[in-house]
Amino acid sequence: MKEIEDLIKKAQRFLRTAEITLDDCDYDSCVSRCYYTMFFMAEAMLLSKGISASSHKGVISLFGEHFIKTNILKEELGKALRRAYDLRQKGDYATGFTVSDREAKKSLETAKRFVAEAEKYLKSQTE
Repeated sequence: MKEIEDLIKKAQRFLRTAEITLDDCDYDSCVSRCYYTMFFMAEAMLLSKGISASSHKGVISLFGEHFIKTNILKEELGKALRRAYDLRQKGDYATGFTVSDREAKKSLETAKRFVAEAEKYLKSQTE
């Protein structure tokens, strides 16, 4: 499905941007791009089941319902998506809050792991 492929490509592009912003010490932008990387992959996975959501919280909730609670994916990935959302919210909107380099590096590692697991799942659905 083209929409799923487009979401995967967008996630991969955002992941590359996260790496660049980390190298530039722009940690707020890095965690934002990491979150969106995971968000787009979660959307792609939901679409593979014919499910869509109209909000970020909807995607997170449906992802948990259809992939975590059903044990298709490990609980840590659901928690990682929620943490990434919360950190992005703080980094983008909270005054007086700045994401640390440690948090940004951890976010990037988590986003890479999330993408790998999502790609593995999506590949298994096309075989």
